[in-house]
Amino acid sequence: MKILAIEASALVAGCALLEDDVLVGEYSVQHQKTHSQTLLPMMDELKKLTQLDLKTVDAIAVTKGPGSFTGLRIGAATAKGLGLALDIPVIPVPTVEAIAYNLFAADALICPLMDARRGQVYTGIYDSRNGFKTVKDQCAVPVTEIIDELNTLGSAVIFMGDGAKVHEKTIEESLHVPHRFAPAHLCVQRPASVAALAMQMYREKGDAVLVPADDFRLEYLRVSQAERQRQQAQESGMMDSLAAGTLVKDTLAAKDTAKDTAAADGKKLV
Repeated sequence: MKILAIEASALVAGCALLEDDVLVGEYSVQHQKTHSQTLLPMMDELKKLTQLDLKTVDAIAVTKGPGSFTGLRIGAATAKGLGLALDIPVIPVPTVEAIAYNLFAADALICPLMDARRGQVYTGIYDSRNGFKTVKDQCAVPVTEIIDELNTLGSAVIFMGDGAKVHEKTIEESLHVPHRFAPAHLCVQRPASVAALAMQMYREKGDAVLVPADDFRLEYLRVSQAERQRQQAQESGMMDSLAAGTLVKDTLAAKDTAKDTAAADGKKLV
Protein backbone atom coordinates (compact mmCIF):
# COMPACT_ATOMS: atom_id res chain seq x y z
CA MET A 1 0.00 0.00 0.00
CA LYS A 2 1.51 3.33 -1.07
CA ILE A 3 0.00 6.48 0.41
CA LEU A 4 0.72 10.08 -0.54
CA ALA A 5 -0.30 12.32 2.37
CA ILE A 6 -1.20 16.02 2.40
CA GLU A 7 -1.27 18.31 5.45
CA ALA A 8 -2.67 21.84 5.10
CA SER A 9 -4.99 22.26 8.08
CA ALA A 10 -3.07 25.06 9.85
CA LEU A 11 0.24 26.92 9.52
CA VAL A 12 2.07 23.76 8.53
CA ALA A 13 1.92 22.80 4.88
CA GLY A 14 3.46 19.53 3.84
CA CYS A 15 3.36 16.17 2.15
CA ALA A 16 4.72 12.70 2.83
CA LEU A 17 5.09 9.40 1.04
CA LEU A 18 4.57 6.16 2.95
CA GLU A 19 4.96 2.69 1.45
CA ASP A 20 3.71 -0.03 3.79
CA ASP A 21 5.70 0.69 6.99
CA VAL A 22 8.46 2.74 5.37
CA LEU A 23 8.39 6.55 5.41
CA VAL A 24 9.97 7.23 2.03
CA GLY A 25 9.96 11.00 2.35
CA GLU A 26 8.45 13.98 4.13
CA TYR A 27 8.48 17.68 3.28
CA SER A 28 6.92 20.37 5.48
CA VAL A 29 7.19 24.10 6.07
CA GLN A 30 5.70 26.40 8.70
CA HIS A 31 6.74 29.86 7.60
CA GLN A 32 4.81 32.84 6.22
CA LYS A 33 3.97 31.82 2.66
CA THR A 34 0.47 30.57 1.93
CA HIS A 35 -0.28 26.94 1.22
CA SER A 36 -1.26 27.85 -2.34
CA GLN A 37 2.35 28.95 -2.84
CA THR A 38 4.10 26.05 -1.10
CA LEU A 39 2.08 22.84 -1.25
CA LEU A 40 2.31 21.92 -4.94
CA PRO A 41 6.01 22.85 -5.27
CA MET A 42 6.79 20.70 -2.22
CA MET A 43 4.84 17.78 -3.66
CA ASP A 44 6.66 18.15 -6.97
CA GLU A 45 10.02 18.22 -5.17
CA LEU A 46 9.11 15.14 -3.09
CA LYS A 47 8.10 13.35 -6.29
CA LYS A 48 11.46 14.14 -7.90
CA LEU A 49 13.56 13.27 -4.85
CA THR A 50 11.85 9.92 -4.31
CA GLN A 51 11.55 9.15 -8.04
CA LEU A 52 7.85 8.62 -7.46
CA ASP A 53 5.68 7.40 -10.30
CA LEU A 54 2.27 8.83 -9.36
CA LYS A 55 0.58 5.92 -11.11
CA THR A 56 1.90 3.63 -8.34
CA VAL A 57 0.15 5.56 -5.54
CA ASP A 58 -2.79 3.65 -4.06
CA ALA A 59 -4.49 6.45 -2.10
CA ILE A 60 -4.25 10.12 -1.15
CA ALA A 61 -4.46 10.79 2.61
CA VAL A 62 -5.47 14.30 3.66
CA THR A 63 -6.54 15.99 6.89
CA LYS A 64 -10.29 16.52 6.71
CA GLY A 65 -10.55 19.10 9.49
CA PRO A 66 -10.93 20.87 11.74
CA GLY A 67 -8.50 23.69 11.06
CA SER A 68 -7.98 26.78 8.95
CA PHE A 69 -10.86 27.11 6.50
CA THR A 70 -8.58 28.31 3.71
CA GLY A 71 -5.86 25.75 4.43
CA LEU A 72 -8.29 22.87 4.57
CA ARG A 73 -9.83 23.86 1.25
CA ILE A 74 -6.44 24.08 -0.43
CA GLY A 75 -5.55 20.63 0.90
CA ALA A 76 -8.93 19.21 -0.12
CA ALA A 77 -8.75 20.68 -3.62
CA THR A 78 -5.25 19.25 -4.09
CA ALA A 79 -6.28 15.81 -2.83
CA LYS A 80 -9.45 15.73 -4.93
CA GLY A 81 -7.59 16.90 -8.03
CA LEU A 82 -4.93 14.22 -7.68
CA GLY A 83 -7.47 11.56 -6.82
CA LEU A 84 -9.59 12.33 -9.86
CA ALA A 85 -6.59 12.60 -12.18
CA LEU A 86 -5.07 9.33 -10.98
CA ASP A 87 -8.43 7.59 -10.42
CA ILE A 88 -7.52 6.66 -6.85
CA PRO A 89 -9.43 7.15 -3.57
CA VAL A 90 -8.91 9.59 -0.72
CA ILE A 91 -8.44 8.62 2.93
CA PRO A 92 -9.86 11.46 5.08
CA VAL A 93 -7.91 11.75 8.34
CA PRO A 94 -9.19 13.69 11.40
CA THR A 95 -6.80 16.59 11.98
CA VAL A 96 -6.72 16.45 15.78
CA GLU A 97 -6.24 12.69 15.77
CA ALA A 98 -3.34 13.03 13.33
CA ILE A 99 -1.62 15.53 15.63
CA ALA A 100 -2.03 13.15 18.57
CA TYR A 101 -0.50 10.35 16.47
CA ASN A 102 2.82 12.23 16.68
CA LEU A 103 3.04 10.91 20.25
CA PHE A 104 2.10 7.28 19.63
CA ALA A 105 2.99 5.11 22.65
CA ALA A 106 3.27 8.10 25.00
CA ASP A 107 2.99 7.28 28.70
CA ALA A 108 0.12 9.71 29.34
CA LEU A 109 -3.10 10.96 27.81
CA ILE A 110 -2.57 13.10 24.70
CA CYS A 111 -4.49 16.34 24.27
CA PRO A 112 -3.87 18.35 21.08
CA LEU A 113 -5.02 21.97 21.22
CA MET A 114 -5.50 23.91 17.99
CA ASP A 115 -6.22 27.58 18.58
CA ALA A 116 -9.73 28.31 17.25
CA ARG A 117 -9.79 31.92 18.50
CA ARG A 118 -12.29 33.54 20.88
CA GLY A 119 -11.13 31.33 23.77
CA GLN A 120 -12.00 28.11 21.92
CA VAL A 121 -9.84 25.22 20.76
CA TYR A 122 -10.15 22.30 18.40
CA THR A 123 -9.24 19.42 20.61
CA GLY A 124 -9.71 15.79 21.62
CA ILE A 125 -8.27 13.31 24.11
CA TYR A 126 -6.35 10.19 23.10
CA ASP A 127 -4.66 7.28 24.85
CA SER A 128 -1.87 5.44 23.03
CA ARG A 129 -0.43 3.49 25.94
CA ASN A 130 -1.96 0.27 24.58
CA GLY A 131 -2.72 0.79 20.93
CA PHE A 132 -4.33 4.09 19.93
CA LYS A 133 -7.70 4.86 21.46
CA THR A 134 -9.98 7.88 21.30
CA VAL A 135 -11.11 9.01 24.75
CA LYS A 136 -12.87 12.11 23.42
CA ASP A 137 -13.56 12.72 19.73
CA GLN A 138 -12.29 15.91 18.12
CA CYS A 139 -14.51 18.88 18.89
CA ALA A 140 -14.57 22.67 19.18
CA VAL A 141 -14.97 23.80 22.81
CA PRO A 142 -13.80 26.53 25.21
CA VAL A 143 -10.35 25.66 26.51
CA THR A 144 -11.73 25.69 30.07
CA GLU A 145 -14.13 22.88 29.17
CA ILE A 146 -11.41 20.50 28.02
CA ILE A 147 -9.34 21.37 31.12
CA ASP A 148 -12.30 20.50 33.35
CA GLU A 149 -12.69 17.17 31.58
CA LEU A 150 -9.00 16.36 32.00
CA ASN A 151 -9.26 17.18 35.71
CA THR A 152 -12.19 14.77 35.95
CA LEU A 153 -10.26 12.00 34.18
CA GLY A 154 -7.45 12.47 36.70
CA SER A 155 -4.65 11.13 34.50
CA ALA A 156 -1.36 12.73 33.47
CA VAL A 157 -1.58 14.50 30.12
CA ILE A 158 0.69 15.80 27.36
CA PHE A 159 -0.40 18.91 25.47
CA MET A 160 0.55 19.69 21.89
CA GLY A 161 -0.57 21.94 19.03
CA ASP A 162 -0.38 25.69 18.51
CA GLY A 163 -3.15 26.24 21.08
CA ALA A 164 -1.03 24.77 23.87
CA LYS A 165 1.24 27.81 23.88
CA VAL A 166 -1.65 30.25 23.44
CA HIS A 167 -3.49 28.84 26.47
CA GLU A 168 -0.49 27.82 28.56
CA LYS A 169 -1.30 30.29 31.35
CA THR A 170 -4.89 29.04 31.66
CA ILE A 171 -3.66 25.44 31.70
CA GLU A 172 -1.13 26.13 34.44
CA GLU A 173 -3.71 27.95 36.56
CA SER A 174 -6.62 25.53 36.13
CA LEU A 175 -5.26 22.03 35.48
CA HIS A 176 -4.72 19.92 38.61
CA VAL A 177 -3.24 16.75 37.10
CA PRO A 178 0.41 16.17 36.12
CA HIS A 179 1.06 17.59 32.66
CA ARG A 180 3.73 18.60 30.22
CA PHE A 181 4.08 20.05 26.73
CA ALA A 182 5.37 18.28 23.64
CA PRO A 183 8.69 19.53 22.17
CA ALA A 184 8.76 21.59 18.97
CA HIS A 185 9.37 18.70 16.56
CA LEU A 186 6.33 16.79 17.85
CA CYS A 187 4.05 19.67 18.75
CA VAL A 188 2.48 20.59 15.40
CA GLN A 189 0.95 18.86 12.39
CA ARG A 190 3.17 16.44 10.49
CA PRO A 191 2.31 14.95 7.09
CA ALA A 192 4.16 11.77 8.07
CA SER A 193 1.69 11.25 10.93
CA VAL A 194 -1.20 11.79 8.52
CA ALA A 195 0.24 9.07 6.29
CA ALA A 196 0.93 6.67 9.17
CA LEU A 197 -2.52 7.14 10.70
CA ALA A 198 -4.16 6.65 7.29
CA MET A 199 -2.26 3.38 6.92
CA GLN A 200 -3.38 2.24 10.37
CA MET A 201 -7.00 3.18 9.57
CA TYR A 202 -6.82 1.13 6.38
CA ARG A 203 -5.41 -1.87 8.24
CA GLU A 204 -8.19 -1.71 10.81
CA LYS A 205 -11.15 -0.96 8.53
CA GLY A 206 -10.04 -1.86 5.02
CA ASP A 207 -11.84 -0.31 2.07
CA ALA A 208 -14.38 1.35 4.37
CA VAL A 209 -11.92 4.25 4.87
CA LEU A 210 -11.49 4.82 1.13
CA VAL A 211 -13.61 7.63 -0.28
CA PRO A 212 -14.00 8.39 -4.00
CA ALA A 213 -12.18 11.68 -4.63
CA ASP A 214 -15.31 13.37 -5.92
CA ASP A 215 -17.21 12.45 -2.71
CA PHE A 216 -14.62 13.74 -0.22
CA ARG A 217 -15.98 16.41 2.11
CA LEU A 218 -14.31 18.47 4.83
CA GLU A 219 -15.30 18.45 8.51
CA TYR A 220 -15.09 21.99 9.85
CA LEU A 221 -16.70 21.51 13.32
CA ARG A 222 -17.45 25.24 13.36
CA VAL A 223 -18.95 27.65 10.85
CA SER A 224 -16.67 30.08 9.04
CA GLN A 225 -16.39 33.79 9.87
CA ALA A 226 -18.35 34.63 6.72
CA GLU A 227 -21.18 32.32 7.78
CA ARG A 228 -21.17 33.80 11.29
CA GLN A 229 -21.39 37.29 9.79
CA ARG A 230 -24.30 36.22 7.62
CA GLN A 231 -26.13 34.79 10.64
CA GLN A 232 -25.49 37.99 12.62
CA ALA A 233 -26.76 40.08 9.72
CA GLN A 234 -29.93 38.04 9.41
CA GLU A 235 -30.64 38.21 13.14
CA SER A 236 -30.06 41.98 13.29
CA GLY A 237 -31.75 42.92 10.01
CA MET A 238 -28.48 44.10 8.48
CA MET A 239 -28.25 42.04 5.29
CA ASP A 240 -28.02 45.26 3.22
CA SER A 241 -24.96 46.34 5.22
CA LEU A 242 -23.36 42.94 4.74
CA ALA A 243 -24.03 43.05 1.01
CA ALA A 244 -22.38 46.49 0.91
CA GLY A 245 -19.23 45.04 2.44
CA THR A 246 -19.70 46.39 5.97
CA LEU A 247 -18.46 44.19 8.81
CA VAL A 248 -21.61 43.42 10.75
CA LYS A 249 -19.84 42.82 14.07
CA ASP A 250 -18.12 46.24 13.80
CA THR A 251 -21.42 47.97 13.00
CA LEU A 252 -23.17 46.28 15.92
CA ALA A 253 -20.27 47.18 18.23
CA ALA A 254 -20.50 50.81 17.11
CA LYS A 255 -24.22 50.85 17.83
CA ASP A 256 -23.66 49.39 21.30
CA THR A 257 -20.99 52.01 22.01
CA ALA A 258 -23.34 54.78 20.88
CA LYS A 259 -26.08 53.43 23.14
CA ASP A 260 -23.72 53.30 26.11
CA THR A 261 -22.57 56.87 25.48
CA ALA A 262 -26.13 58.12 25.13
CA ALA A 263 -27.16 56.36 28.34
CA ALA A 264 -24.27 57.98 30.17
CA ASP A 265 -25.43 61.40 28.89
CA GLY A 266 -29.02 60.70 29.92
CA LYS A 267 -30.24 60.64 26.32
CA LYS A 268 -32.46 58.18 24.54
CA LEU A 269 -31.04 56.67 21.36
CA VAL A 270 -33.44 55.10 18.92
